[in-house]
Amino acid sequence: MTPLDITLNQKTRELLITWPGDEVHALSCEYLRVNSPSAEVRGHGPGQEKLQIGKENVNIKGIEQVGHYAIQLVFDDNHDSGIYDWNLLYELGKNMEQNWVEYLAKLDAAGYTRKLPGQVI
Repeated sequence: MTPLDITLNQKTRELLITWPGDEVHALSCEYLRVNSPSAEVRGHGPGQEKLQIGKENVNIKGIEQVGHYAIQLVFDDNHDSGIYDWNLLYELGKNMEQNWVEYLAKLDAAGYTRKLPGQVI
């Protein structure tokens, strides 16, 4: 499925994706960054994933079209190696709640406490 529209709101740090049937996913920059399809995040095979921490304030500074099937997101922490195809973006949106709960549990298990954007601890 190909998105009808992709809009970045840098102020709220959200990527809004409109799909056919008026389905809209609002994906935070942090969520997209920690779920990057890059080898840096996912590794080169099962069990090689690297937990991304400290990404609460990350933003997207650029979006580049990759053919007719994907986008490449350029984050302000200089991460730019993940290619998000339409299927991945749709799945990230559809499963956001479950994925986010799992990510927070991994952070907790690693002893990391998320900081709210702008919060200094």
